[in-house]
Amino acid sequence: MPGEMKRRPVHELLDNDSGSQAEILAALSDLRWFNRWFGGLATVRSLVTRVARCAGKTEMSLLEIASGEGYVPEILAQELRADELRLRIVLLDRRPSHLPSNSRFVKIVGDALHLPFRDASFDLVCSSLFLHHLAPDEAVSFVRECLRVSRLAVLTHDLIRHPIHLALAYLGTPLYRSRLTRNDAPASVWQAYTIKEMRGLCQRASAREVEVQGHYLFRMGAIAWK
Repeated sequence: MPGEMKRRPVHELLDNDSGSQAEILAALSDLRWFNRWFGGLATVRSLVTRVARCAGKTEMSLLEIASGEGYVPEILAQELRADELRLRIVLLDRRPSHLPSNSRFVKIVGDALHLPFRDASFDLVCSSLFLHHLAPDEAVSFVRECLRVSRLAVLTHDLIRHPIHLALAYLGTPLYRSRLTRNDAPASVWQAYTIKEMRGLCQRASAREVEVQGHYLFRMGAIAWK
């Protein structure tokens, strides 16, 4: 179909901390900027509030996987308090260097494909800009594992693969603070899934029901209901 591009796995430098400490910190700063101004926070907020409304909840536990410094859940928790929705957050990342040195949240180092938690440990399990790092079979295993430790739903915020999005990623190169981002921004688009593909991955993971919607500037939000 016109406008489609084939998914192409590309190595992302931040995955393995392939840079100096200053470059890594600058790359994390770039991620904060992307999520604040290009739809990340708004997308995750819409997912969390949708589940809370459907489940009739005013307080929920949330596991953020591949959390990095936890910027998205931290800002989200602050904003939702004004709406009288309280989130109890746990951060998980496989690299200690990505987790915040100081945080009021519980921080755990662990493998996203083998979560160190019992079944139904959290109301919500969430990931932002992570699933595109996984090959299709790995992505299915990831969502299935997230469903195992969730009570209500698995929330996924990610990019949409599209040629215009790829062009925007390259056009933004002069604005990126880190050399790592200059590689990783277009690499992320190449590896991203389409809305149709995301729905299929969640269905293969045996979600009871799947909702996937496009959001601002080639973002997508998915809810895989337990």
